[in-house]
Amino acid sequence: MRHTRHALIKWLTPGLHIKRWLVLLMLGIAILAVGFAQVIVALYRSSELPPLLHTVTLRFLPLGARIGVSAVIGLGVILLALYKLNKSILGPLALQRRESLIDTVYAHHRRQRGLKVVALGGGTGLPSVLRGLKAYTNHITAIVTVADDGGSSGRLRRELGVLPPGDLRSNIAALADDEDLMTQLFQYRFANGGLEGHSFGNLFLTALADITGSMDRAVIETGHVLAVQGRVLPSTLHDNVTLMAEVRIPGETQLRRVSGESQIPESGGKIERVFLQPDQVRAYPEAMRAILNADLIAIGPGSLFTSILPNLLVNGITEALRASHACKVYVCNVATQPGETDDFSVADHVFALENHIGRGVFDSVLGNNSFPSKNAGENTHYVRPITESHPIHQRYAVHWADLSDEERPWRHDANKLAGALLAIFNKTRQAVPSQLDTGAAS
Repeated sequence: MRHTRHALIKWLTPGLHIKRWLVLLMLGIAILAVGFAQVIVALYRSSELPPLLHTVTLRFLPLGARIGVSAVIGLGVILLALYKLNKSILGPLALQRRESLIDTVYAHHRRQRGLKVVALGGGTGLPSVLRGLKAYTNHITAIVTVADDGGSSGRLRRELGVLPPGDLRSNIAALADDEDLMTQLFQYRFANGGLEGHSFGNLFLTALADITGSMDRAVIETGHVLAVQGRVLPSTLHDNVTLMAEVRIPGETQLRRVSGESQIPESGGKIERVFLQPDQVRAYPEAMRAILNADLIAIGPGSLFTSILPNLLVNGITEALRASHACKVYVCNVATQPGETDDFSVADHVFALENHIGRGVFDSVLGNNSFPSKNAGENTHYVRPITESHPIHQRYAVHWADLSDEERPWRHDANKLAGALLAIFNKTRQAVPSQLDTGAAS
């Protein structure tokens, strides 16, 4: 009974665009009934009704009882017909979902009214942002790097000359229904044979890019196949971007230049600077447009030098971030990454970003303050926090939260991360609760 009452309240929620059409339906039925009643009245006045119509029209009852019985029976028949029609039409779709129809409609309505969110990054970090925030809004844009040159993406890039599809694939899957069989297929990786190491999704995107003529179009069509709510965009459509680094190797007096995103963490030294080659790669216009129209922008999490900075170094991305009026948050990693950010603190991450793109690109910094030992293992080294007196507090609003995943504490928990980002937005912009609806999903 409680569930039924709660479902009825959801059906009556303002803005679902249900009540207005229900009223219009009832109005149409009423108009039709008036016309039918006029026919009955004409029959009444013209001649005696046959015995059957005498019974059907309840003429044997007093006028008041006749009206009441007709209204009850008519309304009951209408509701039964609507229920059965709804079940017949939408029943096959409902069987494929775990939640009821009204829960699906209600959640869709809430997400349609959600914030315009942009998330920049790549690797395994960015999907955490998308998985968490997709419960609150459909207006999510993920902007990912196209400098990947390792694994399946690197092979397809070298052999077929396409944009590396790996990060695009991972984030498309993160925006889709994670329990859906099609999404699992999209993430499937071949273990042997000539396709060993390739994921089905990478091959799918590459084939679709050839059919549609471009990877950005392939991503759009793939989103339709997986019913993705949101979109994934490359930071640039330049198909031959190489990430370069100047690395300080112990015992060497000069900086060593390393070529290739996959080779940089393996260089065995401290990364001093990364840059793109060619250096004047133009940003994808749609990505810049999303940044300029955003309400909330999350930069990271992800590999600092090989996932986040390759996006920010694309010509036009940083400029769009500076011009955007969105709440801009840098999400620092939970743990350091071997070969990239060994022994880094939260401040070291921020300083590395400033050394490459300057100050003023983001407003806030979000760091983790939970360092569990359970499930962490000996190879997990958490990013060190900073003191309240650290000078970085003078430049940014630094926020702390428990962001670590219980099973894999070196990674972000998607729900915790989404809650922390929305709390920062709410605090900095004093947004109304109906925009955030932060208590509706977890």
